[in-house]
Amino acid sequence: MMRTVYVNGEYLAETEAKVSIFDRGFLMADGVYEVTSVLDGKLIDFEGHAKRLSRSLNELDMANPISKADLLEVHRELVRVNEIEEGLIYLQVTRGSDGDRDFAFPDPETPSTIVLFTQNKPGLADNPAAKKGAKIISIEDIRWGRRDIKTVQLLYPSMGKMMAKKAGCDDAWLVEDGFVTEGTSNNAYIVKGNKIITRALSTDILHGITRAAVLRFAREAQMDVEERNFTIDEAKEADEAFTTSASAFVMPVVEIDGVTLGGGVPGRVAPRLREIYLEEMRKAAV
Repeated sequence: MMRTVYVNGEYLAETEAKVSIFDRGFLMADGVYEVTSVLDGKLIDFEGHAKRLSRSLNELDMANPISKADLLEVHRELVRVNEIEEGLIYLQVTRGSDGDRDFAFPDPETPSTIVLFTQNKPGLADNPAAKKGAKIISIEDIRWGRRDIKTVQLLYPSMGKMMAKKAGCDDAWLVEDGFVTEGTSNNAYIVKGNKIITRALSTDILHGITRAAVLRFAREAQMDVEERNFTIDEAKEADEAFTTSASAFVMPVVEIDGVTLGGGVPGRVAPRLREIYLEEMRKAAV
C-alpha cells in the first residue's frame, strides 16, 4: 500500500511529495524533527513530543508552522489513512527556502517546511531484541555542543551505528572526556545494585521524552535514580545497562565493548521498566 504523507498542509501520495532543492533542511541541516510511536492505533506521549518540538524551534529561532491542535489532527489522520496499528510517525520542520543557497537565514517571513510520514512497524512493542538485549561499542563523541536540540544533523550518529554494525554489534554509546553522554539515538543508563544511573540533563544530551517518562515510572515504583555522569569503565562493571528511546522504548544492554553484563542476558530492572512503560503509556495514549 502506498503511503499518504503530509507536506506543507497537503496530504499526498508519497510519490507526489516534493520539497525545494533550496530548502535549508537539505542544504544546511537547518531543521528539527520528532518521532512519535503508535501503539494500538494511538499516539504515545504526543504531548511530550509536541512540547520538545516547540523548544527545539525556539532554540533555533525558527517559526512553528502549525498549532499543537492541528499537529495532533495531522498525526491522527496519517495513522488513520495509512492504517497504522504499531509504528512511527516522523515529523520534520525546516527553516524553508527563499529560492537560493545562502549561509544567512532567510527573511523571517519565509514559510517553514513541515513534513510528516508514517512507518508501519508490526510487533514494535513485542520486539524480540528486547528479550535478547543489545550489544554496544563505545566511540568518541565528536558532535556539536547543542545536543539538547533535536536537529536533523544525524550524520555522526549514523556513522556510529555503522561502526557498531561493522563490529558485529547493535549500537554505539558516545563518550566525551571519559564519560558516556548517550547512545546514537537513545539515552543511556547503567544499574549498580538497586540504583539506576543516567547522565543529568544539559546541553550535552537530548532531553529524551521516553527518558522523562521512564524515570518518572522508576521513581513511582520506588526505584533509586541517580542523575550523574558515569564512565565507560564504570558501565562495563555495572550489573545491568539499558537505553530508552521513542522507537525502542526500554532496551536492555548485555555487552559493552566485548564485556558481558549480567551473564549476557537482560537483568530484572530494564525488563520491568519496559513492562511498566508500555502498560502506562498505552493507557495514556491519544
